[in-house]
Amino acid sequence: MNVTPVPSDDEAVAIAAAVQASWPVPVVMIDDEVVRDTSWKFSGRWWNKPTASRRARPYR
Repeated sequence: MNVTPVPSDDEAVAIAAAVQASWPVPVVMIDDEVVRDTSWKFSGRWWNKPTASRRARPYR
């Protein structure tokens, strides 16, 4: 990298740090197998029913 006028040592360090910080860094992704929790989760509760079946019909 050629810069004119020639920067001082502190300026050169700051420029190099800025270039290093702005450069994209590759990220390694680990594809772990997702373990699903198969325990029972309140499947019979009233709030788990569809909205239409929770509505009360008006009585005559």
